[in-house]
Amino acid sequence: MSLVQKRSVTIRGHRTSYSLEKPFYDDLVAIAEQRRMPLSALVAEVDEQRPRQANLSSALRLYVLDWAKKQVPG
Repeated sequence: MSLVQKRSVTIRGHRTSYSLEKPFYDDLVAIAEQRRMPLSALVAEVDEQRPRQANLSSALRLYVLDWAKKQVPG
């Protein structure tokens, strides 16, 4: 079983891919469900907001991490 899984998505008519570990992917799916939006729309949103020098996979991991930090009562 591979720890990192590669997935494909179409963003603004362009096919691209990202690689995420299963826990990050599972949380990304949960965030999309919580926000009542398709996973592809969430990935497109993160892609649009990321710095151009950051790759999509890293931007998605950081997005999930930021989301998780906000879930912890503080």
